[in-house]
Amino acid sequence: MPVVNAIINRGGEHDVLAAAREDHDSVVALTRELVAIPSRGGIDPYEPVLTRLGSWLDRHDLAATVLKDQTGATVGLTCEIHGARPGPRWVLDACLDTAPFGDEAAWTHPPTSAAISDGWLYGRGSADSKSGAAIFCHIAARLASDADRLHGCLVLLVDVDEHTGGFGGAKRFFEGPDAPDDVAGVMIGYPGMDKLVVGGRGVHRVKLHVHGVASHSGGSKTSPSAIEKAANLIRVLSAAELSDSASAEFPMAGKVTVTAIEGGQGYSVTPDLCTLNVDVRTTRTFDDEDAARLLKHLVAQVDDAWPGTQPTLIQVDTRWPAFALAEGSRLRTAILDAARTVGVEVEPKVAGPSNIGNYLAGLNIPATAGFGADYVGLHGTDERIRIDTIPTVQAIYHAAVLALMGA
Repeated sequence: MPVVNAIINRGGEHDVLAAAREDHDSVVALTRELVAIPSRGGIDPYEPVLTRLGSWLDRHDLAATVLKDQTGATVGLTCEIHGARPGPRWVLDACLDTAPFGDEAAWTHPPTSAAISDGWLYGRGSADSKSGAAIFCHIAARLASDADRLHGCLVLLVDVDEHTGGFGGAKRFFEGPDAPDDVAGVMIGYPGMDKLVVGGRGVHRVKLHVHGVASHSGGSKTSPSAIEKAANLIRVLSAAELSDSASAEFPMAGKVTVTAIEGGQGYSVTPDLCTLNVDVRTTRTFDDEDAARLLKHLVAQVDDAWPGTQPTLIQVDTRWPAFALAEGSRLRTAILDAARTVGVEVEPKVAGPSNIGNYLAGLNIPATAGFGADYVGLHGTDERIRIDTIPTVQAIYHAAVLALMGA
C-alpha cells in the first residue's frame, strides 16, 4: 500500500488520477472507433480493427507487431515498453474480437453505432473488451515516456481470437516460437468494477459418442437406439453427486452440465450414434483427473445397462486447470492496493465461469481476469459501459503497473 500511495499522490508525471482524467476523452474516442468496426469472432475480418489500433499506437510512437498463427491467419497484436532497468515482464491483455450481435432490431442503438446516451457508451464490444484495450493503450503510452524509471518490460497484448474460444493471439504470444520465458503476470481487461477475478473453476470438456444399433424404425424388431441410450446417460450425468469441493480459498464446487446433443436423421432409421457435449467445471480439490474418473465411471454404468451396444467413446476436447491467486500474490496485491488508494473497494473473487486465466494457469503464469469499466449487457442486447468509470479503472491499472515495475 505505501508504494501505491506514493505513486498516486506524489503528483507531476506520476499522478495517475490526473493522467487518467486527462486521457478520458481520448480513451472514449478510441473505444468508439473500435466499437464502430465490426469484429465478431469467426464472422468478421480482424485486420480493420487491428489496423485502427495499430495506427493509434503508431501515432503515439509505439511500435506494434501483428501476430499470425501457423496458417498465416492474423490472431493478435503486441506492443512492448522496455524499462531502462532489468526486471520481469508484465502483460496487459484485452481482446478486440466480440460476441455476435444477436437480434439487431432489439438494440436501442445499432451494435456498431458507438452511441453515447445518458453517460453510457453503447455497442458490441464496448465492455468486452474494446474499452479495456483502449485503456491499456493509453497506459502504455504513458509508460513509454517514463521508461527510464521502469524495471523490466510491459507488454500490451491484443487478441482477436478470444470469443471463438481459440485464444489464438494469446497462444501465439505465450507458446509461439519466440515466446518469452520471463512473464511474471498477466492483467486481463475484462469489465466490471465490483470485483477483481483472481481465480476461476477449471474445465474438463468432452464429447461422448454414444452407440446404439441401426435398424428400420418401422421394422418388426426393435434395436437399441443411440438417442435413448444417450437420454439415459444424460439422466445419470444430471443426477451425479459430486463431493463438496468448495473451501475458503476456493469457494466454488464442481459441476457437470450436458450442453449439446446431436444424433439421428429423418424418421425411418433407429440411430446408431448420438453425441453429447459435456462440460465439467473443476476445482482445486476436484481436478481434471477426478473429472475424468467420474465420467468414466458414469459412462461405464450406462454401457453395462445397454448390452449389445458398443461402449461409449469419451473424446476429451478441452482441459484447463482451476486457479486462484494466493493472498500474497504480487499481482493481486498491486491491483487491490491501487484500488483502495483511489477509494474503490474491490472484492477479490474466484469466478464460476472459466477464463483465459485458466489457460495461463496451465502455463504457470499468474493472471487476474476482470476489473474494468462498469457495464450492462455483456454479450447481450444493448451492451454498454459507463464512461465516467473509465478514469478510475485506468488510474488503478496504471498505479498497479508502476508498483510492479518499481517506478
